[in-house]
Amino acid sequence: MDVLEKTETISLTTGAANMIRNLLTQKNVPDYGLRVFVSGGGCSGMQYGMALEGEARPYDHVIEQEGIKVFVDPTSMMYLSGATIDYVDSLMGGGFSIDNPNAVSSCGCGHSFKTAGQADAGTGGGGCGCG
Repeated sequence: MDVLEKTETISLTTGAANMIRNLLTQKNVPDYGLRVFVSGGGCSGMQYGMALEGEARPYDHVIEQEGIKVFVDPTSMMYLSGATIDYVDSLMGGGFSIDNPNAVSSCGCGHSFKTAGQADAGTGGGGCGCG
């Protein structure tokens, strides 16, 4: 299998790594990793996605931090390079958040974003419905 050498990266905070480790234990899949991806959609044009996965796919970037494997496909890495994944637990609820330096605007909920290279399609801002 071809796995790309790590030239671009994303980071996990200790809180995110601990939460992923807990999820892997709860699901009884300790050898799995976290797939992070970007897809079209969301109210700002692009949206983040995450899933637990057993192994890397061909050409994936594989990043290992604090014993957690993170799989990112090459297209998603173009949008996520330099991003930090965190887990935030607050009175309003908990969840993963992505601090993405490539996003020039994002939805109020933080699950969708727009990059500088995207044409302004009039999305984002008002009418999101996420928060």
